[in-house]
Amino acid sequence: MAFSLSVNGKSMTADVDPAKPLLWVLREDLGVLGPKYGCGMAQCGACTVHIDGRPARSCITPVSSVGNAKVVTIEAMSADPVGQKVQAAWTDLDVAQCGYCQPGQIMSATALIKSKPQPTDADIDQAMNGNLCRCATYIRIRKAIKRASGQKEV
Repeated sequence: MAFSLSVNGKSMTADVDPAKPLLWVLREDLGVLGPKYGCGMAQCGACTVHIDGRPARSCITPVSSVGNAKVVTIEAMSADPVGQKVQAAWTDLDVAQCGYCQPGQIMSATALIKSKPQPTDADIDQAMNGNLCRCATYIRIRKAIKRASGQKEV
């Protein structure tokens, strides 16, 4: 079945099974490689994308459920004002070690700051819950979110 998707502001078409997860449509059929496969069960966050501005785990999102929603991936964050701030803070604070989880981390952090421009530690904990980092850079992630939102890092 053919699906017309809006991905990073571009219209794209994929002829796939309606149950195919958005992650695999993006990676295999559309060549959008930023979202990563981590667990396939929405437990790690490596596959996080924005669907109509909300973070979503693309590994469990059937392509048929996307409809006319706008899908945004890490590839578009350099053109997004909040995404730019988040990426700059990530770089300035050397958040990434291996980097595998970072697309999902950045997507979740960007959505958080857009919804709560001055997130508290509790907001950060809630929004980032389920974004796993094997390298355990959680302290730097929190500092980067604070920096990107214009707050003093603690």
